[in-house]
Amino acid sequence: MNRLRVLVLSLLILQIVCSGFAWAQTRYVTDVLEVTLRTGETTRHRVIRMLPSGTPVTVLDVDATTGYARVRLEDGTVGFVLEHQLQEEPVARARLAELEARLADLQADPDALSARLAALQSEQMRMRHDFDVLEREKRQAEQDLATLRRASANILDITNDRERLRIQVSELMRERAMLEQANRDLTNRDQQRWFLIGAGVTLIGILIGLLLPHLRVHRRRGSWGSL
Repeated sequence: MNRLRVLVLSLLILQIVCSGFAWAQTRYVTDVLEVTLRTGETTRHRVIRMLPSGTPVTVLDVDATTGYARVRLEDGTVGFVLEHQLQEEPVARARLAELEARLADLQADPDALSARLAALQSEQMRMRHDFDVLEREKRQAEQDLATLRRASANILDITNDRERLRIQVSELMRERAMLEQANRDLTNRDQQRWFLIGAGVTLIGILIGLLLPHLRVHRRRGSWGSL
C-alpha cells in the first residue's frame, strides 16, 4: 500500500514538473482542420475563436488534470485549448509551404537573380568607395591633428620667447633709465663745476679790480720818496 502511494505521488510530481516545463513555450496547433479556443477548461465554456492548423501560440501553463493548456495568441488574446492538440514543431503543411516558397525563390527568373546580384555588387562597390573615402578623410584628419599639435607647440615656444624678450626689454629700459639719470647727475656736476669756476674767475677779477688802484698808489708814493 505504501509503495502504491509513493508511486502515485511520484507520478503527480512528474506531471507537475512536466507541466512546469511547458510554461511559456511556443507550440503550434496540430495538423487538423481547426481547434477551439475557449474561455475556460471545459466544453461548456464559450468559444473565443477557431484556430486554424499551424497557428502559433505561447503556452502559459498546463493543467494535467483537465488536459487544457492556457495559451496566448500573437495578438495578445488568452484562452484555453486541449494540450494534446498542440505540438512543438510547425505542422507539415506550414513547413511544406515554407519549403515551396524557398524553392520558388531559387527557381526565380534568372534575369531577376542576375539583376539582384548586379545590384548587390553595385552596393558592395559603393560601400567600398565610401569606405575608401572615409579612410582618406581619417588620414587627412590625423594629419591635420598632427599639424595642429605642432602649431600649438610652436605657439607655446613663441609665447615663451615673447615673455623672455619682454623681460629683456624691461631690463634694458631700467638700465637706460639708470644711465640717463647718471648722465643727468654728471651734467649737473659739470655745470656746477663750471659755474664755480666762472664765479671764481669773476671774484678774482673783482678782487684784482679792487686791489689794482691801491698798488698803483703805493708805487707812485715810492717814486716820490726817492726824489
